[in-house]
Amino acid sequence: MKRLIGLGLLLAGLLYPFAVHFGMAHFAPWQFGLLLGALWLARALSAPRRPGSLWMALAALAFCGVLGLSDSQQLLRWYPVLISAFMLALFGSTLLHGMPMAERLARLRDPELPPRAVCYTRRVTEAWSLFFLCNGLIAASLTLWAPLRWWTLYNGVIAYAAMGLLFAIEWLIRQRVRGRS
Repeated sequence: MKRLIGLGLLLAGLLYPFAVHFGMAHFAPWQFGLLLGALWLARALSAPRRPGSLWMALAALAFCGVLGLSDSQQLLRWYPVLISAFMLALFGSTLLHGMPMAERLARLRDPELPPRAVCYTRRVTEAWSLFFLCNGLIAASLTLWAPLRWWTLYNGVIAYAAMGLLFAIEWLIRQRVRGRS
């Protein structure tokens, strides 16, 4: 069930810009808030406690509550900004406290990382933090000043393409760094 809820949130996130763009003619904003709120509540109740998971769920539920009560089409467009803020907080906070996020992920595969890899994973975490900051700022700018079709194009296509490009570039650099070790 946990995986199904996680998959539901992932699909909701991926398809959200298109659902907003095409669904506003058929559904009220409060209905989007209700659906998203149900997914976040189910995740909060079923997911194991991880650092940040509770405050993210509470913030998302608050957003969904405000969306539901306000029934605002403009507020619908702020969800990608919220998700970017979550990711920035998740990655950025690990630069300040504890082990950087990329190092945590790398240690799942190789628990004995050499010092050079530890330094590299810190840089990767910094790069992803910068990406999520820029992504959130672009999404917010489009929410405030751009037509819905531009917002949909960026949040539904361009942001994911940029994410994929950053991941691919990092993977290529990682292969090169590993080759030097």
